[in-house]
Amino acid sequence: MNSEINYKHNPLHGLGLKELLEELVDHYGYEILFAYLNIKCFKERPSIDSSVKFLKKTDWAREKVEAFYLYQLKSLPRASAEQFELPPRDRIIPEDQFPGEPAELSLEDAARLREKRGRKAKEFGRGDRAHSERGRANNEGRSTSPYRKTAKPSAPESGGDSTPPNPWGNWKG
Repeated sequence: MNSEINYKHNPLHGLGLKELLEELVDHYGYEILFAYLNIKCFKERPSIDSSVKFLKKTDWAREKVEAFYLYQLKSLPRASAEQFELPPRDRIIPEDQFPGEPAELSLEDAARLREKRGRKAKEFGRGDRAHSERGRANNEGRSTSPYRKTAKPSAPESGGDSTPPNPWGNWKG
């Protein structure tokens, strides 16, 4: 019962994704969100509706945005190692922790943070692309939807059918 009360103390409890994004965009803007989160939906023709649509389909990106909301906009202290393993919406916020003033963020700080992450990635053997835009872009198009586009087979094997696996893939609307 006590953990349920603490769960309700989480600023994400009862907050819809659209409202969360509106708060973030109103305070920081799309440019800062892209600089810190490196999620393409905040760079290319950004809008609340398109970002919500993308984030609803992409768990890793939604969790990244929710964590940014908790620890940058709401300035909560970092989660314990145990709580950090949980998605941001499931984290228990201790009753003695309350949201503070939003963090002051800048494009210069975002660039320094990106460089620091790049150095750490090299140090731990994750290569140069671990936090690059191109490396993220390869994962951003993926979704859990069964209707995502799939690559056409290069050549049919042993007389098989040459139609693409997705029958709607060639449909022009």
